[in-house]
Amino acid sequence: MLRLNLAREPWWLDLGLGVRVRVEPLTTALMVAARSDPVVRSLPEGTSDDEIAVIFGKALAERAILDWEGVGDADGTPVAVTPEGIAALLDIWPIFERFQMGYVARGLELDAEKNASAPSPIGSTAGAKPTAQPAHPARAAAAPAKPARKP
Repeated sequence: MLRLNLAREPWWLDLGLGVRVRVEPLTTALMVAARSDPVVRSLPEGTSDDEIAVIFGKALAERAILDWEGVGDADGTPVAVTPEGIAALLDIWPIFERFQMGYVARGLELDAEKNASAPSPIGSTAGAKPTAQPAHPARAAAAPAKPARKP
């Protein structure tokens, strides 16, 4: 069953290292906007999947991150959220990974829910199809195997 979250309220995501970000819910509109980002659209053919993931992740984060805590300049003074700041934040590998897993993957769980196998109609094996061939009747009547040697 698909579970809808109709609240659509921004929420806080802990990224570790004392950083947390307040993000918009991951919606179709947000994903389409990130895909339409000029930087994403101008990627040359042959760009590696890893490069695409980083560029797309940053484009998505620019649209999703509304506020943050635990982010400061070189002197430790808190800074406002900016596209440049978001890009710099996501250049820190553990932060990028947690954003991908905690935000992007969480939003894509809905996709996984609809791809689950349906339960069998009656009982656990009612819908199962046999995969093994039946034993050959001539071989089944053959003599049993010899017992193992004693050491």
